Amino acid sequence: MEPSGWLTFDLAAIAQSLHISEEDTRKYFTDGRRVSFLIERRAVESMPGSRLAPSEGSGFDLIDTSGGYWEVRSLTKGGIYFCPSYMVGSGRSFNESGFLDKLDDVKGYFVTDITCFPRMPYWIIPYQLVQEWWFSSQLGRTSRINRSAFLNLIRDS
Repeated sequence: MEPSGWLTFDLAAIAQSLHISEEDTRKYFTDGRRVSFLIERRAVESMPGSRLAPSEGSGFDLIDTSGGYWEVRSLTKGGIYFCPSYMVGSGRSFNESGFLDKLDDVKGYFVTDITCFPRMPYWIIPYQLVQEWWFSSQLGRTSRINRSAFLNLIRDS
């Protein structure tokens, strides 16, 4: 699958307006924890008619024109995960039934390769594809895969 599109940013203009170096700007925009809120907002403009979830505590990130829920994910140097965010992090654990419930609840994932900042490809991936990867054991045991595995899977899809 080819990228669905590209998110582009003006590195020099962002660095100048924030009064930080281009190097620090690049570090910020390639850290999924920091840039996720900005990517969600850019995803809205890339999926015409969609809107942000009503709150940060919602179990999804975007709502499309037909009322379908979408998750926004960043592909980082460390990879990507598809399980709910409440299953990722220190002291949290993966739960397969919760992950499968999530797949039943969303229409798909908006995945951005943030490592390519300032010109980042994104893919709009239907949940069925992630489900196929899970049941064919192409995702890790916690739904996380490394960067190269994701790029291979998406290329072959």
